[in-house]
Amino acid sequence: MNLQNPYLAPILLFFMSAGTLGGAHAFEYWGGLQPCTLCLYQRWPWWIAGALAIVAIIVIGNRRLHAAALSLAILTVWAGAGIAIYHVGVEQRWWEGPTACSGAATPATLEELRAMVLAAPVIRCDDIAWSLFGISMAGYNALLSLATGGGILWLLRNEQRQQ
Repeated sequence: MNLQNPYLAPILLFFMSAGTLGGAHAFEYWGGLQPCTLCLYQRWPWWIAGALAIVAIIVIGNRRLHAAALSLAILTVWAGAGIAIYHVGVEQRWWEGPTACSGAATPATLEELRAMVLAAPVIRCDDIAWSLFGISMAGYNALLSLATGGGILWLLRNEQRQQ
């Protein structure tokens, strides 16, 4: 395999994005695990990175734009890792999550409690819906995001050394 091939990094990034989003949707629709608000936020960087991978393929002839699209995708995936790490912290109760999706807020009046109950989402961000080997889906997303960003960065640097 030619690691300096300019198509390799964006194609891998596209398939990582599609696979990660496909897995999340499979857990949701076939596995019956409804996503919380933070779970949904974690999907956005993968959508953006997938779109940037397509841009990087389209502009393959322009080295600067190609590198810029991949660099922005790397930063986007790493931002997704940050969201996932934040979600892991909420799940582990290292810090409080958004009051809209965790049990952090305490109402002062009965009317505030009623409003909170009626406005509360069904899925809480501080509950772990699924885990494997003690790592939640948010934890796996953080690991996958960090590894994907690092791998794409490594491929981009190899590609640029050839030029």
